Amino acid sequence: MAAPSAAQDRDAARVPVLGLTVLYDAQCSMCTFLRDWLAKQAQLVPLRMVPAGSDEARGLFPALDHGATLDEITVVGDGGQVYRGAAAWVVCLWALREHRPLAHRLSTPAGARLAKGAMLAAAKWREARAAEGWGGGAYRRGDGWVYEPSLGWTYEPPGCDGGSCFTR
Repeated sequence: MAAPSAAQDRDAARVPVLGLTVLYDAQCSMCTFLRDWLAKQAQLVPLRMVPAGSDEARGLFPALDHGATLDEITVVGDGGQVYRGAAAWVVCLWALREHRPLAHRLSTPAGARLAKGAMLAAAKWREARAAEGWGGGAYRRGDGWVYEPSLGWTYEPPGCDGGSCFTR
């Protein structure tokens, strides 16, 4: 049996989502990796990637709490539907040809618990990387050394606030 086309699979009369906008943290290395991964997948529903909290995001969705969109993934449907956290990931998977069956499994009560657990683990990983200085592809050490993939290592000496300066 041939695979259904995007139009047949969507059942547009029942599922009116024609596009999804994914708001992601552009300063988070995990978020940008996942943005790139999503963009490379075969999509049954087009995904538009927009940095969370950006002027573009604020212009597209003026009523949205843009501070909250930096804390957890947020996806907005073309009909105004708003998905956050685990539900946002499930709807992203639903939009992908190869991952729609998984999205259907994750939308069950048992699957939703699994999706929420995965989101909590990702949030914990993200929090730990941010505390270590990772974010947006740059790594910042407390002693002033900074690694940026496009520049390599550079040194930005810490300030001497309060009269205490870093010395070796």
